[in-house]
Amino acid sequence: MDLRKAEEKFFQGLMILAFMIIFVSLLLILVDIVVKGLPAMNLAMVTQAPKGGYYLGKEGGVLNAIVGSLTLAGGATVIALLLALPVALYLNVYLKKGSSVATFIRFSLDVLWGVPSIVYGAFGFTIMLFFGLRASLLGGIIAVALLIFPIMIRAMDESLKMIPQELLETSYSLGSTRLEISLKVIVRQGLSGILTAILIAFGRGIGDAASVLFTAGFSDYISFNLLRPVATLPLAIFFQLGTPFPEVRSRAYASSLILTVIIIVISVATRLLTKKFRHYVIK
Repeated sequence: MDLRKAEEKFFQGLMILAFMIIFVSLLLILVDIVVKGLPAMNLAMVTQAPKGGYYLGKEGGVLNAIVGSLTLAGGATVIALLLALPVALYLNVYLKKGSSVATFIRFSLDVLWGVPSIVYGAFGFTIMLFFGLRASLLGGIIAVALLIFPIMIRAMDESLKMIPQELLETSYSLGSTRLEISLKVIVRQGLSGILTAILIAFGRGIGDAASVLFTAGFSDYISFNLLRPVATLPLAIFFQLGTPFPEVRSRAYASSLILTVIIIVISVATRLLTKKFRHYVIK
């Protein structure tokens, strides 16, 4: 057999093996969550907050954690978007391709992306102590915003880099300013990628526990007060798994199932929105 064909077959086999490992791992996780969580799932889990003695096996649900997670991740995503979009546009419009500054910024963002989330939680906690804040919704939003900020920028950046350079040159030749090109050309052409980046960051933020452990606190009540603690699904799962009561541990898997469904909905929404806005892109 030709050496090049053998090499191609070898790496093709590696790719198939890697795919199968990822697919089987995902399947096992989903099956485990569904099998253990579905028996404990009921209407009260998603319509009621914890009642007295919930963590001792009594009645209630995790509505407080569902609302808290959506509020916290939503707030963090908005803050991250306000910071990430200008940086992504700066990298792709105001800086030249191959610029050493752009390379350094991208490298720094890649490093920040790889920092463990507990470090962001510790940094957010330090900021809270400096300003005299207690564990609260605001503290959790700050920590999660810091966590998803580099993720959102790099996802946007990779999408905006795919826009043809000729389109920018044509816009310049028509007398457009860089700001006009950023808002009327780049954002429009990269809209599907920008939306994908937002939803990816939101999904990352809603599923993180380490960054909110010391910053958001926990509460058995539904609260939208920025200065009060708020419950999140990852921490609700963590606390339920830590109890010695089998019923409560079963509810932890039901909570995991709820969180998994939310992530799946976000993933499907990402695909649908990408497909919907793809017709804006000039090919």
